Amino acid sequence: MVAAPADDLSRAPFSTHTGKWWVLHTKPRNEKALAGELGRLDITCFLPLVHYRRTYGGRVKPVDLPLFPSYVFLCGTEEDRLAALRTNRIAHVLEVADQERLRHDLGHIYRVVTGDLPVDLYPRLRTGARCRVVSGTLSGLEGVVLRRRGPWKVYVGVEFLGQSAELEIDSALVEVLD
Repeated sequence: MVAAPADDLSRAPFSTHTGKWWVLHTKPRNEKALAGELGRLDITCFLPLVHYRRTYGGRVKPVDLPLFPSYVFLCGTEEDRLAALRTNRIAHVLEVADQERLRHDLGHIYRVVTGDLPVDLYPRLRTGARCRVVSGTLSGLEGVVLRRRGPWKVYVGVEFLGQSAELEIDSALVEVLD
């Protein structure tokens, strides 16, 4: 993604392209790989990333995470869409009925990710929300968010056998149940 000042949307990667937009729902954790492959194929895409610092083994490392996990925006022709599908990194392609509205929304998203304000990747994971683990060895486990420690860790209370247990889990592995 090309960085530009938040008030200059004319340089945003999607502003001058006249192709049709599609929303690509990727396979889990394939957003960056798909965007890289599309770039190598010279296909226009937009993957909004949020910059964070994450601690690994006592060391702080910068990381870029997708603002919308499992989604990449593609602008191009029908042939571009088919080429994207051949990457084998896409679960579904969503048609965009209102192209102008999506272009407008992407402009706002671009301003958010290139701005200086912090962005919460998982705003629905609030204390008291019912949730389910969607990946890993605990996949399918349901519980309640007890508290959050930054954007990365969620403490989930799980009740079984009349007892409750608390576990700390990565926010990316949890979905909110409506």
